[in-house]
Amino acid sequence: MKNILSVAFLSVALCLVSEAVQVQEGDFSFSLDSVKVLQQLIDQPRTQNPRLTKMSYFSVCSNPTLPQEFVPLCMQRGATMSFARLASVPVDICEICAFAACTGC
Repeated sequence: MKNILSVAFLSVALCLVSEAVQVQEGDFSFSLDSVKVLQQLIDQPRTQNPRLTKMSYFSVCSNPTLPQEFVPLCMQRGATMSFARLASVPVDICEICAFAACTGC
C-alpha cells in the first residue's frame, strides 16, 4: 500500500513540475504547453494554398487557437523572429530541462 501511495505521489509531483517549465524568449516567458501549441500551429499545413507547406509566422497571430500569452508578443516588433526561435525550441529536451531557454525545473 505504501508503494502505491509513493508512486501516486511521485506521478503527481512530476505532472506539477512539467507544468512549471517556462520557455524564455527575450523579455517574455511562455509555458512549455503553449510553446507546443504554437509549434503545432506553425507546422499544420494550410488548406487554402496546398503549395504552402507551413503557416507563416505572421499569420499565426491571427489564428484564434493561438494561446493568449502570445498576444503581447504579436504586438512587438520582430515577432516573426521570436516565433521562429520558439518554433525551433526542442520541447523534448525542455521537458528534462537540458535547454538553456527552458527554466522552472
